[in-house]
Amino acid sequence: MVKNLHEIRDAIHVFVRVASEERKVLDSRPFQRLRHINQLALSPFVYPGATHKRFEHSLGVMELAGRVFDVVTRDENIRDKIREALPELSDEDGKRYWRRVLRISALCHDIGHLPFSHAAEDILLPEGWSHEYLTRDLILSDEMENIWNSMTPPLRSTDIVKLAVGPTKLSNDADYQFTNWQAILAEIIVGDAFGVDRMDYLLRDSHHVGVTYGRFDHHRLIDTLRILPSSPTDSGEGKGQPELGIEHGGLQSAEALAFARYFMYSQVYFHPVRRSYDLLLGDFMKSWLPDDYYPTDTEGHLSYTDNEVWAAILKSARNSGDKCFEYSDRILNRKHFRVIYQRNPEDIKINMNAAHAIFEAAKEKFGEKNIRMDSYTQKSTGIDFPVLMNDERIASSISLSDTLNKIPVAKFEFVYCVPEIKKSAQSWCRDNGSEIIKKAVEEDI
Repeated sequence: MVKNLHEIRDAIHVFVRVASEERKVLDSRPFQRLRHINQLALSPFVYPGATHKRFEHSLGVMELAGRVFDVVTRDENIRDKIREALPELSDEDGKRYWRRVLRISALCHDIGHLPFSHAAEDILLPEGWSHEYLTRDLILSDEMENIWNSMTPPLRSTDIVKLAVGPTKLSNDADYQFTNWQAILAEIIVGDAFGVDRMDYLLRDSHHVGVTYGRFDHHRLIDTLRILPSSPTDSGEGKGQPELGIEHGGLQSAEALAFARYFMYSQVYFHPVRRSYDLLLGDFMKSWLPDDYYPTDTEGHLSYTDNEVWAAILKSARNSGDKCFEYSDRILNRKHFRVIYQRNPEDIKINMNAAHAIFEAAKEKFGEKNIRMDSYTQKSTGIDFPVLMNDERIASSISLSDTLNKIPVAKFEFVYCVPEIKKSAQSWCRDNGSEIIKKAVEEDI
């Protein structure tokens, strides 16, 4: 008897079930490459258990995407107005096709990641590029087209690209126009509020790092997800295009997801030592790569994994005359940058650009090569979504939840120095920081 459904053991979801046709994608070069792409870059230098890969994360995203699809397309969970707005919900053959596309898209959503995932993407890719565009090109490649065409029925590669990348990243591409239905399906994977990509990485990263910050009741959350009309009116009827929302009974689970994201960003993803290793890794790869940039052609991309970079780091660290030695030596021997200043609310009241003022003054004092700065402001919190009330009215999540309204926007700023001058630089910052921040305001005036 031929087995069509295969089970893969998973640390987060217990089992991930994969159809035989989906295994063709698992066996492809682009997906197998993810076995060698660390989910959290050099985080094992800070959290030794964080050695998990994009491979298992992508399997988890596929599993969750299938679960969400089954919940939101179940007949009893669809309101009449949504059925009218999305006629695809009444097409059983069409639903089967799009469920397959959704799972494949979830599986492929990360195949464009550079070595060590996000660590150095911003500085290594040419202007206008991102890992999502590399994902797009791989999905459209001849190698993957052969897989899509071998399926029964064949899958359209452009459909897979849409759901894997999403409308935000493809907004400037006239070749990718999204219907309301396709936008909903893409939201299941990459949406700000309830994207399963985020659900899986929070749960998985929390597990492997060894913290509890990223845990939330994803079972309850998924069971209460619904497709709802956006932009509720004063009468509570709801209007606008459909989007993912939630039944009122799942609101606390949605709050927990939002908190999990904030705490994982503040406690793990932007841990200052973890981020300092990202800076060093970016420096190394920028110096090591031919022409200082990561290749954007398909074959060039597939030729690089963490393994090639690690081999180059090890080789460089053995030769003090190598052009990348400073960076490889710092990475391998834990000579990472040390924090001399970080974002302070009291300083922000005086000068919104306090960290930048310290950074510029520190460069002048200690030399540009000895001082670094790292900053990040959360682009979206994903906390505004429709909620289906018990009386069938639609309400906005931010009008219902004081908790969601109080979750801060994650903002981080660090000024670093090389460890050799740590004591003097920290002492200088303590003695002069306040004056520098105030003086910068005066000079701007």
